[in-house]
Amino acid sequence: MQSRICEMFGIDLPIFAFSHCRDVVAEVSKAGGFGVLGALYFTPQELEVELAWIDSHVGGKPYGVDVVMPASYAGAGNLDPATMQEKLAEMIPQNHRDYIDKVMAKYNVPELPEEEKPRTLLGWTQEGARPQVEIALSHPISLLVNALGPPPADIVDLAHEKGVKVAALVGRTDQAIKQVEQGVDIIVAQGYEAGGHTGEIASMVLTPEIVDAVSPVPVLCAGGIGSGRQMAAAMALGADGVWTGSIWLTTTESDMTPMMIDKLLAARSNETVRSRSLTGKPARQLKTGWTEAWDGPESPGTLPMPLQFMATSEAYHRINKFQIPELVGAPVGQIVGTMNERKPTREVIFNMVDQFAEVTQGLEKMLG
Repeated sequence: MQSRICEMFGIDLPIFAFSHCRDVVAEVSKAGGFGVLGALYFTPQELEVELAWIDSHVGGKPYGVDVVMPASYAGAGNLDPATMQEKLAEMIPQNHRDYIDKVMAKYNVPELPEEEKPRTLLGWTQEGARPQVEIALSHPISLLVNALGPPPADIVDLAHEKGVKVAALVGRTDQAIKQVEQGVDIIVAQGYEAGGHTGEIASMVLTPEIVDAVSPVPVLCAGGIGSGRQMAAAMALGADGVWTGSIWLTTTESDMTPMMIDKLLAARSNETVRSRSLTGKPARQLKTGWTEAWDGPESPGTLPMPLQFMATSEAYHRINKFQIPELVGAPVGQIVGTMNERKPTREVIFNMVDQFAEVTQGLEKMLG
Protein backbone atom coordinates (compact mmCIF):
# COMPACT_ATOMS: atom_id res chain seq x y z
CA MET A 1 0.00 0.00 0.00
CA GLN A 2 1.11 3.54 -0.71
CA SER A 3 0.73 6.33 1.86
CA ARG A 4 2.87 9.01 3.46
CA ILE A 5 3.06 6.94 6.63
CA CYS A 6 4.37 3.93 4.71
CA GLU A 7 7.02 6.09 3.07
CA MET A 8 7.92 7.74 6.38
CA PHE A 9 8.77 4.45 8.09
CA GLY A 10 9.51 2.14 5.17
CA ILE A 11 6.59 -0.15 5.97
CA ASP A 12 4.25 -2.03 3.64
CA LEU A 13 0.97 -1.40 5.47
CA PRO A 14 -0.32 1.73 7.26
CA ILE A 15 -1.56 -0.36 10.19
CA PHE A 16 -0.23 0.64 13.61
CA ALA A 17 -0.81 -1.81 16.45
CA PHE A 18 -0.60 -0.77 20.09
CA SER A 19 -0.01 -3.63 22.52
CA HIS A 20 1.55 -4.32 25.90
CA CYS A 21 2.57 -7.74 24.54
CA ARG A 22 5.98 -7.87 22.86
CA ASP A 23 5.02 -10.90 20.76
CA VAL A 24 2.16 -8.98 19.14
CA VAL A 25 4.39 -5.96 18.49
CA ALA A 26 7.01 -8.07 16.74
CA GLU A 27 4.47 -10.03 14.69
CA VAL A 28 2.73 -6.90 13.40
CA SER A 29 5.99 -5.31 12.31
CA LYS A 30 7.19 -8.51 10.66
CA ALA A 31 3.88 -8.72 8.77
CA GLY A 32 4.46 -5.30 7.23
CA GLY A 33 2.62 -3.11 9.74
CA PHE A 34 4.02 -1.13 12.65
CA GLY A 35 3.99 -2.53 16.19
CA VAL A 36 4.02 -0.16 19.17
CA LEU A 37 4.84 -1.44 22.66
CA GLY A 38 2.91 0.15 25.54
CA ALA A 39 5.57 0.92 28.16
CA LEU A 40 3.28 2.08 30.95
CA TYR A 41 3.15 -1.04 33.09
CA PHE A 42 6.86 -1.83 32.89
CA THR A 43 9.57 -0.64 35.25
CA PRO A 44 12.63 0.74 33.43
CA GLN A 45 14.42 -2.54 34.06
CA GLU A 46 11.53 -4.58 32.69
CA LEU A 47 11.21 -2.28 29.68
CA GLU A 48 14.87 -2.82 28.86
CA VAL A 49 14.27 -6.57 28.78
CA GLU A 50 11.15 -6.23 26.61
CA LEU A 51 12.81 -3.96 24.06
CA ALA A 52 15.94 -6.11 23.87
CA TRP A 53 13.67 -9.06 23.09
CA ILE A 54 11.86 -7.13 20.35
CA ASP A 55 15.17 -6.01 18.86
CA SER A 56 16.22 -9.62 18.49
CA HIS A 57 12.86 -10.88 17.18
CA VAL A 58 11.53 -8.14 14.91
CA GLY A 59 13.86 -8.94 12.03
CA GLY A 60 15.10 -5.37 11.64
CA LYS A 61 11.58 -4.06 10.99
CA PRO A 62 10.59 -0.70 12.51
CA TYR A 63 8.62 -0.49 15.73
CA GLY A 64 7.74 2.12 18.35
CA VAL A 65 7.17 2.69 22.07
CA ASP A 66 4.17 4.35 23.73
CA VAL A 67 4.54 6.23 27.03
CA VAL A 68 2.15 8.28 29.17
CA MET A 69 3.33 11.78 30.06
CA PRO A 70 0.10 13.50 31.15
CA ALA A 71 -0.18 17.27 30.93
CA SER A 72 -2.03 17.50 34.25
CA TYR A 73 -2.03 15.33 37.35
CA ALA A 74 -1.95 15.67 41.13
CA GLY A 75 1.35 17.17 42.28
CA ALA A 76 2.53 17.99 38.76
CA GLY A 77 5.71 20.04 38.90
CA ASN A 78 5.53 20.49 42.68
CA LEU A 79 7.01 17.28 44.04
CA ASP A 80 10.54 15.95 44.27
CA PRO A 81 10.76 12.82 42.04
CA ALA A 82 12.74 11.08 44.78
CA THR A 83 9.86 11.33 47.25
CA MET A 84 6.94 11.70 44.81
CA GLN A 85 5.44 8.28 45.43
CA GLU A 86 5.39 8.75 49.21
CA LYS A 87 3.97 12.28 49.00
CA LEU A 88 1.24 11.23 46.56
CA ALA A 89 0.31 8.23 48.69
CA GLU A 90 -0.31 10.60 51.59
CA MET A 91 -2.90 12.40 49.44
CA ILE A 92 -5.16 9.33 49.15
CA PRO A 93 -8.14 9.79 51.54
CA GLN A 94 -8.82 7.09 54.10
CA ASN A 95 -12.45 6.73 52.96
CA HIS A 96 -11.20 5.66 49.52
CA ARG A 97 -8.95 3.04 51.07
CA ASP A 98 -11.88 1.83 53.16
CA TYR A 99 -14.14 1.62 50.12
CA ILE A 100 -11.61 -0.46 48.21
CA ASP A 101 -11.40 -2.85 51.18
CA LYS A 102 -15.19 -3.07 51.18
CA VAL A 103 -15.35 -4.02 47.50
CA MET A 104 -12.56 -6.57 47.93
CA ALA A 105 -14.40 -8.11 50.87
CA LYS A 106 -17.69 -8.24 48.94
CA TYR A 107 -16.10 -10.44 46.27
CA ASN A 108 -13.90 -12.40 48.72
CA VAL A 109 -10.65 -11.37 47.01
CA PRO A 110 -7.66 -12.89 48.87
CA GLU A 111 -4.81 -10.73 50.13
CA LEU A 112 -1.47 -10.63 48.33
CA PRO A 113 1.67 -11.97 49.95
CA GLU A 114 3.74 -9.06 51.27
CA GLU A 115 6.51 -9.61 48.72
CA GLU A 116 4.02 -9.33 45.82
CA LYS A 117 2.47 -6.00 46.78
CA PRO A 118 3.12 -3.30 44.14
CA ARG A 119 5.48 -0.54 45.22
CA THR A 120 5.93 1.51 42.09
CA LEU A 121 4.01 4.39 40.57
CA LEU A 122 5.10 3.27 37.10
CA GLY A 123 4.57 5.75 34.27
CA TRP A 124 1.49 7.76 35.23
CA THR A 125 3.50 10.98 35.69
CA GLN A 126 6.04 12.83 33.58
CA GLU A 127 8.66 12.08 36.24
CA GLY A 128 7.83 8.38 36.12
CA ALA A 129 7.80 8.22 32.33
CA ARG A 130 11.16 9.93 31.73
CA PRO A 131 13.24 6.85 32.64
CA GLN A 132 11.05 4.84 30.23
CA VAL A 133 11.76 7.38 27.48
CA GLU A 134 15.49 7.14 28.14
CA ILE A 135 15.37 3.36 27.85
CA ALA A 136 13.23 3.51 24.70
CA LEU A 137 15.54 5.96 22.95
CA SER A 138 18.54 3.75 23.72
CA HIS A 139 17.02 1.14 21.39
CA PRO A 140 16.57 1.37 17.59
CA ILE A 141 12.94 2.50 17.77
CA SER A 142 11.42 4.56 14.96
CA LEU A 143 8.55 6.18 16.86
CA LEU A 144 7.88 7.55 20.34
CA VAL A 145 4.19 7.99 21.17
CA ASN A 146 2.68 10.00 24.02
CA ALA A 147 -0.81 10.10 25.49
CA LEU A 148 -2.77 12.51 27.71
CA GLY A 149 -1.25 15.78 26.58
CA PRO A 150 1.62 17.31 24.61
CA PRO A 151 4.95 15.65 25.40
CA PRO A 152 7.51 17.98 27.02
CA ALA A 153 9.44 20.01 24.44
CA ASP A 154 12.78 18.58 25.58
CA ILE A 155 11.49 15.04 25.02
CA VAL A 156 10.37 15.92 21.49
CA ASP A 157 13.78 17.50 20.79
CA LEU A 158 15.64 14.50 22.22
CA ALA A 159 13.67 12.08 20.07
CA HIS A 160 14.27 14.15 16.94
CA GLU A 161 17.99 14.33 17.71
CA LYS A 162 18.03 10.53 17.62
CA GLY A 163 16.06 10.43 14.37
CA VAL A 164 12.90 9.19 16.09
CA LYS A 165 9.50 10.51 15.04
CA VAL A 166 7.02 11.59 17.72
CA ALA A 167 3.28 10.86 17.71
CA ALA A 168 0.54 11.81 20.15
CA LEU A 169 -3.02 10.67 20.80
CA VAL A 170 -5.75 13.30 20.97
CA GLY A 171 -9.52 13.44 21.32
CA ARG A 172 -10.19 17.02 20.19
CA THR A 173 -9.06 19.34 17.44
CA ASP A 174 -7.61 21.96 19.79
CA GLN A 175 -5.49 19.23 21.40
CA ALA A 176 -4.18 18.22 17.98
CA ILE A 177 -3.17 21.80 17.19
CA LYS A 178 -1.28 22.09 20.49
CA GLN A 179 0.55 18.86 19.74
CA VAL A 180 1.68 20.12 16.34
CA GLU A 181 2.83 23.38 17.91
CA GLN A 182 4.92 21.29 20.31
CA GLY A 183 6.69 19.65 17.35
CA VAL A 184 4.83 16.35 17.18
CA ASP A 185 5.19 14.64 13.78
CA ILE A 186 2.05 12.46 13.69
CA ILE A 187 -1.38 12.91 15.24
CA VAL A 188 -3.47 9.93 16.33
CA ALA A 189 -7.14 11.00 16.29
CA GLN A 190 -8.67 8.74 18.92
CA GLY A 191 -12.45 8.57 18.83
CA TYR A 192 -15.01 7.91 21.53
CA GLU A 193 -15.28 4.24 20.52
CA ALA A 194 -11.66 3.47 21.36
CA GLY A 195 -10.38 1.49 24.31
CA GLY A 196 -8.41 3.20 27.07
CA HIS A 197 -8.39 6.95 27.56
CA THR A 198 -10.81 8.54 25.11
CA GLY A 199 -12.61 11.80 24.53
CA GLU A 200 -16.26 12.37 23.71
CA ILE A 201 -16.17 12.73 19.90
CA ALA A 202 -16.71 9.73 17.61
CA SER A 203 -14.08 8.80 15.04
CA MET A 204 -16.36 9.56 12.09
CA VAL A 205 -16.53 13.22 13.17
CA LEU A 206 -13.15 13.60 14.86
CA THR A 207 -10.85 12.29 12.13
CA PRO A 208 -11.79 14.68 9.29
CA GLU A 209 -11.87 17.62 11.72
CA ILE A 210 -8.30 16.92 12.79
CA VAL A 211 -7.11 16.13 9.27
CA ASP A 212 -8.29 19.56 8.13
CA ALA A 213 -6.92 21.33 11.22
CA VAL A 214 -3.35 20.02 11.15
CA SER A 215 -2.72 19.44 7.42
CA PRO A 216 -0.14 18.57 6.13
CA VAL A 217 0.80 16.70 9.33
CA PRO A 218 -0.09 12.98 8.92
CA VAL A 219 -3.06 11.67 10.91
CA LEU A 220 -3.85 8.14 12.04
CA CYS A 221 -7.47 7.24 12.79
CA ALA A 222 -8.10 5.34 16.03
CA GLY A 223 -11.26 3.97 17.61
CA GLY A 224 -13.59 1.29 16.28
CA ILE A 225 -11.13 -0.11 13.74
CA GLY A 226 -10.91 -3.87 13.49
CA SER A 227 -11.59 -4.74 9.86
CA GLY A 228 -10.72 -3.72 6.33
CA ARG A 229 -14.07 -1.98 5.99
CA GLN A 230 -13.32 0.27 8.93
CA MET A 231 -9.81 0.82 7.66
CA ALA A 232 -11.21 1.94 4.29
CA ALA A 233 -13.60 4.30 6.07
CA ALA A 234 -10.70 5.83 8.01
CA MET A 235 -8.71 6.42 4.84
CA ALA A 236 -11.78 7.94 3.17
CA LEU A 237 -11.97 10.41 6.06
CA GLY A 238 -8.49 11.62 5.19
CA ALA A 239 -6.35 9.54 7.54
CA ASP A 240 -2.93 8.35 6.36
CA GLY A 241 -3.26 5.13 8.32
CA VAL A 242 -4.98 3.45 11.24
CA TRP A 243 -4.09 3.01 14.90
CA THR A 244 -5.45 -0.20 16.41
CA GLY A 245 -5.30 -1.70 19.88
CA SER A 246 -8.23 -3.76 21.11
CA ILE A 247 -8.18 -6.31 18.29
CA TRP A 248 -4.78 -7.63 19.38
CA LEU A 249 -6.00 -8.59 22.86
CA THR A 250 -7.51 -11.87 21.64
CA THR A 251 -4.88 -12.94 19.09
CA THR A 252 -3.08 -16.21 19.65
CA GLU A 253 0.09 -14.28 20.58
CA SER A 254 -1.70 -12.23 23.24
CA ASP A 255 -0.50 -12.67 26.82
CA MET A 256 -3.94 -12.04 28.33
CA THR A 257 -5.15 -14.69 30.77
CA PRO A 258 -7.53 -17.39 29.48
CA MET A 259 -10.36 -15.95 31.61
CA MET A 260 -9.83 -12.45 30.22
CA ILE A 261 -9.72 -13.71 26.64
CA ASP A 262 -12.92 -15.69 27.16
CA LYS A 263 -14.66 -12.60 28.55
CA LEU A 264 -13.51 -10.48 25.60
CA LEU A 265 -14.60 -13.08 23.05
CA ALA A 266 -18.05 -13.22 24.63
CA ALA A 267 -18.51 -9.46 25.13
CA ARG A 268 -20.85 -7.37 22.99
CA SER A 269 -20.17 -3.84 21.77
CA ASN A 270 -22.47 -2.34 24.43
CA GLU A 271 -20.59 -4.06 27.26
CA THR A 272 -17.86 -1.45 27.58
CA VAL A 273 -18.01 1.75 29.61
CA ARG A 274 -16.04 4.99 29.89
CA SER A 275 -15.11 4.95 33.55
CA ARG A 276 -12.68 6.86 35.74
CA SER A 277 -12.19 3.79 37.92
CA LEU A 278 -8.82 2.88 36.39
CA THR A 279 -6.85 6.13 36.43
CA GLY A 280 -9.11 8.99 37.42
CA LYS A 281 -9.54 10.03 33.78
CA PRO A 282 -12.25 8.60 31.49
CA ALA A 283 -11.03 5.34 29.99
CA ARG A 284 -13.14 2.86 28.02
CA GLN A 285 -12.94 -0.65 29.45
CA LEU A 286 -14.95 -3.82 29.82
CA LYS A 287 -17.94 -3.32 32.11
CA THR A 288 -17.38 -5.32 35.32
CA GLY A 289 -18.38 -5.37 38.96
CA TRP A 290 -15.34 -3.17 39.58
CA THR A 291 -16.41 -0.40 37.20
CA GLU A 292 -19.97 -0.61 38.53
CA ALA A 293 -18.70 -0.25 42.09
CA TRP A 294 -16.87 2.98 41.28
CA ASP A 295 -19.71 4.39 39.21
CA GLY A 296 -22.41 3.37 41.70
CA PRO A 297 -24.18 5.41 44.40
CA GLU A 298 -21.98 4.12 47.27
CA SER A 299 -18.74 5.16 45.58
CA PRO A 300 -16.77 7.97 47.23
CA GLY A 301 -15.92 9.16 43.70
CA THR A 302 -12.70 8.64 41.82
CA LEU A 303 -9.46 10.49 42.55
CA PRO A 304 -7.42 12.60 40.13
CA MET A 305 -4.56 10.98 38.23
CA PRO A 306 -2.33 9.36 39.46
CA LEU A 307 -3.99 8.96 42.87
CA GLN A 308 -6.78 6.70 41.58
CA PHE A 309 -4.30 4.24 40.10
CA MET A 310 -2.11 4.36 43.21
CA ALA A 311 -5.12 3.74 45.45
CA THR A 312 -6.35 0.78 43.41
CA SER A 313 -3.16 -0.81 42.06
CA GLU A 314 -2.92 -3.41 44.81
CA ALA A 315 -6.58 -4.28 44.33
CA TYR A 316 -5.96 -4.80 40.60
CA HIS A 317 -3.04 -7.08 41.40
CA ARG A 318 -5.25 -9.13 43.71
CA ILE A 319 -8.09 -9.31 41.19
CA ASN A 320 -5.78 -10.44 38.39
CA LYS A 321 -3.68 -12.82 40.47
CA PHE A 322 -6.71 -14.69 41.79
CA GLN A 323 -8.78 -14.20 38.60
CA ILE A 324 -11.99 -13.01 40.24
CA PRO A 325 -14.59 -13.53 37.45
CA GLU A 326 -16.87 -10.63 38.38
CA LEU A 327 -14.01 -8.12 38.60
CA VAL A 328 -11.47 -9.12 35.94
CA GLY A 329 -11.49 -6.59 33.14
CA ALA A 330 -9.32 -4.68 30.70
CA PRO A 331 -9.28 -1.48 28.65
CA VAL A 332 -11.03 -2.33 25.37
CA GLY A 333 -12.99 -0.47 22.72
CA GLN A 334 -16.48 -0.99 21.36
CA ILE A 335 -14.95 -3.10 18.59
CA VAL A 336 -14.93 -5.90 21.19
CA GLY A 337 -18.34 -6.96 19.84
CA THR A 338 -16.69 -8.34 16.70
CA MET A 339 -13.71 -9.89 18.50
CA ASN A 340 -15.30 -13.34 18.74
CA GLU A 341 -12.60 -15.65 17.40
CA ARG A 342 -8.93 -16.17 18.24
CA LYS A 343 -6.61 -15.74 15.26
CA PRO A 344 -2.86 -15.33 14.76
CA THR A 345 -1.74 -11.71 14.55
CA ARG A 346 -0.50 -12.16 11.00
CA GLU A 347 -3.90 -13.51 9.91
CA VAL A 348 -5.67 -10.50 11.44
CA ILE A 349 -3.37 -8.19 9.46
CA PHE A 350 -3.84 -9.97 6.15
CA ASN A 351 -7.61 -10.26 6.59
CA MET A 352 -7.78 -6.50 7.12
CA VAL A 353 -5.78 -5.84 3.97
CA ASP A 354 -7.81 -8.28 1.85
CA GLN A 355 -11.08 -6.74 2.98
CA PHE A 356 -9.72 -3.23 2.47
CA ALA A 357 -8.87 -4.12 -1.13
CA GLU A 358 -12.31 -5.68 -1.66
CA VAL A 359 -14.10 -2.63 -0.30
CA THR A 360 -12.11 -0.06 -2.24
CA GLN A 361 -12.54 -2.02 -5.45
CA GLY A 362 -16.27 -2.09 -4.81
CA LEU A 363 -16.32 1.67 -4.36
CA GLU A 364 -14.48 2.11 -7.63
CA LYS A 365 -17.16 0.03 -9.38
CA MET A 366 -19.86 2.27 -7.88
CA LEU A 367 -18.17 5.30 -9.42
CA GLY A 368 -17.91 3.51 -12.74
